[in-house]
Amino acid sequence: MTLTVKALTCDYRSELLGTDASTPKLSWKLESDRRGTMQGAYRIRVTRADDPSAAGPLWDSGKVTSSQSLHIPYAGPPLEPRTRYAYEVKAWDEQGEESPWSASQWWETALLGEPWRAVWITPDPERIDPQGEPAFLLRRGFELKGPVWRARLYATAAGVYEAYVNGRRVGEEWMSPGWTSYNKRHQYQTYEVTDLLVSGPNALGLQLADGWYKGNLAWQDNRNLYGDRRAALLQLHVEHADGSETVIVSDEQWKSETGPIQYAEIYHGETYDARLERPGWSEAGYDDSAWCGTERLDLPYDPLTAQENWATRITERLRPIELLRTPSGETVLDMGQNMVGRIRMRVNAPAGTRIRLQHAEVLDREGNFYIGNLRKARQTVEYIARGSEQGEPESYAPYFTFQGFRYVKVEGYPGQERGADVPLDAFIGEVMHSDMPPTGEFECSHPLVNQLQRNIVWGQRGNFLDVPTDCPQRDERLGWTGDAQVFIRTAVFNYQIGPFFTKWLRDLRADQLPDGGVPHVIPSVIKGHSSAAWGDAATICPWEMYRAYGDTSLLEEQYDSMRAWVAYMRAQGESETLWNTGSHFGDWLGLDAKENSYVGATPRDLIATAFYAHSARLVRDAAVVLCKAEDVRTYGELHHRVVAAFRNEFVTPSGRLAAPTQTAHVLALMFELVEGEGRTRVARELNALVEANKDHLTTGFVGTPYLCLVLSAHGYHATAEKLLLQESYPSWLYSVVKGATTIWEHWDGIKEDGTFWSDAMNSYNHYAYGAIGDWMYRILAGLDMDDEAAEPAWRRLRIAPRLGEGALTHARASLETPYGRAVSAWRIEEGRVQLSAEVPPNATARILLPDARLEDVRESGAPLAETSGVTAVEQTAEGVLIDAGSGAYRFEYLRAISGGVD
Repeated sequence: MTLTVKALTCDYRSELLGTDASTPKLSWKLESDRRGTMQGAYRIRVTRADDPSAAGPLWDSGKVTSSQSLHIPYAGPPLEPRTRYAYEVKAWDEQGEESPWSASQWWETALLGEPWRAVWITPDPERIDPQGEPAFLLRRGFELKGPVWRARLYATAAGVYEAYVNGRRVGEEWMSPGWTSYNKRHQYQTYEVTDLLVSGPNALGLQLADGWYKGNLAWQDNRNLYGDRRAALLQLHVEHADGSETVIVSDEQWKSETGPIQYAEIYHGETYDARLERPGWSEAGYDDSAWCGTERLDLPYDPLTAQENWATRITERLRPIELLRTPSGETVLDMGQNMVGRIRMRVNAPAGTRIRLQHAEVLDREGNFYIGNLRKARQTVEYIARGSEQGEPESYAPYFTFQGFRYVKVEGYPGQERGADVPLDAFIGEVMHSDMPPTGEFECSHPLVNQLQRNIVWGQRGNFLDVPTDCPQRDERLGWTGDAQVFIRTAVFNYQIGPFFTKWLRDLRADQLPDGGVPHVIPSVIKGHSSAAWGDAATICPWEMYRAYGDTSLLEEQYDSMRAWVAYMRAQGESETLWNTGSHFGDWLGLDAKENSYVGATPRDLIATAFYAHSARLVRDAAVVLCKAEDVRTYGELHHRVVAAFRNEFVTPSGRLAAPTQTAHVLALMFELVEGEGRTRVARELNALVEANKDHLTTGFVGTPYLCLVLSAHGYHATAEKLLLQESYPSWLYSVVKGATTIWEHWDGIKEDGTFWSDAMNSYNHYAYGAIGDWMYRILAGLDMDDEAAEPAWRRLRIAPRLGEGALTHARASLETPYGRAVSAWRIEEGRVQLSAEVPPNATARILLPDARLEDVRESGAPLAETSGVTAVEQTAEGVLIDAGSGAYRFEYLRAISGGVD
């Protein structure tokens, strides 16, 4: 038997460069060739990676008898700023088998509370207009005496920036420092720049644009929401081979100018005049004598924190699939995919040639370029060629903006005026989003469902650009709380979102109102707060993060925020257990809404009280995890009373819901607000409501995420499956049939006749309805956590696929859990069921073989009694129930004819 330790991470990252965490948390995975492997003990060793002469480890945990392999807090001496630490782990299994030491991994601290020596700087306002549109260029030359051993650049901006060392761009990040409520929390970045520096003359440079800090945000043309002047903060630490150190900081010695970026806005695009380029501006020896000076800007340092989120990067490049000539004569590139990012263009053109790229998501009914749904957002990039005597092509992609688009209208490209085709190979789409590692996959026998899965993933990619936005194309792109909470369970399957939501939840906590209210969007930049189902992101998202990753520290961090939100709800209603006041979005975009209304027919006080009960329960559950016994009692009692108030107000004595809407029934079932015969009746009536609508849904943002889940859970899985597989409006597959490559905001964003729902609010990349992915993975494919075991982070799996009635012949889901790869895959051929399951080491699973008879089941060709790794077997009415340890299993059996067991 071979036991190894692999995939070491520190705070979710394999290599964490620049953290301000004083007690980072270490995790690892096991690999074993034996089924049923569990960890019995571990040992961690931490050393200073940059001090090989140090005697012995900085911290040695010793052998710790524990099965825990996630989020072990560092417990050695206090960490030092700007220091790299190496760590390694060994483990013992439950039988005492010892692994070798793992490969070494590292994390590196950033400033870790060390005072900044740099000051915030901005160009001299007497020479460069602080409110002007051109991006700033900042530079400083300096001398290094002696060879460079190690160098780190710590940088951020009031605005968005990119840094240069000796003419070379630093790092692969874009749109840094990301978007936070800058006056409360402001990220800075750490860059490895050792190889960019030389002994002798060097130079630092920085480009700086408005970004989210002072640029146009939301549809109200708001500007300067965090400040009215851009500024930069840089600190370069250079360690020499002789042990000395040189520190170069941003200060009044820096020079400033403007350059080729004449305009840069997130919504509107960028204008780049290549004739204004300043070759060599960030290199040593550049003549900056005519440049302007800089001055210190009095901005705070207290909000500064090292980068928390995954950096925004270019993760994929797409070639256009077709060049279109529209009926109105436009030249349009079709990228084949609704994407978020930018176009990189190559061109050979005379100086002054102006090329214009405008971006859009769809074409209209006639096939013409359509920008109505962008509202005020222009999504336009302009490039003015510098020309080249040698005839070498120029290459350009915008620096400080991003677009949401599938189609690109091209104007002014050389030759267009003569009717020549634009060369497709001159353009490439660069996909940008927070660079989250992918974790999950889903596929099945239905090609349209597989395309739906791709649309869900692309919707997440496009809208997870530093914050979970509602749409990436129009004049909005805001962190709507409701969208985030309904999608988070699906998001966990697709990508590793630990750092992403950790950062965003800290933003939520920072922007939460003193009375516990939660702004509609985070970061908070519009008026309005505390709608039911939107504000509940304060409780739902921390809890789902805990369930997904098992990190109690984030739950502890957010606990006061969770309690504050429940306290806010408790203070709102006419009684403390019924929330029947306030302004709410209701079942947003529900199809049962009144004419000209966005709000569905489900009473808003019903929705508000249902979420009040749900959030009270989540705070109680969090209190259980955090061992807060008094709060367990307090919120347990509150939850009980709110549920009672809900029943008294919204359920008749005979058990009928007062609101005859799909969403009302969904919430009552999902949040367990009815019980016994009442629950049976509500489920039956929900099914009847769906059938009465010809097996179509009427739900909006609130009801849709839970609709199929509650149908499957209460005996109506066939109805849930019909809902998924509907191709006519309204349904998930309707947009797929219409050619969608992302999730739409409206079920009928494009109507049957090709017309549009509305220009006012019609995004074609709006991930909320992609929450159906949660049901597809957990119920259809059957890969889930066993909630009865109360083990977070997929420690205890439940593999229990729903085979349906023959519409699907196979489905497969896989997930890279915190313990390793988990898989549930089933296939039916000629009545025989094949079910493959993978359980990672240090985890267990409860596996249900649906419609199976115990005597028929074989695992890898052998009877269950001879199967290693299986610890218990039981025949149930649903099928055969198996408890199993880690390993890969392949079950096969003849499906019971009746859909159950005789």
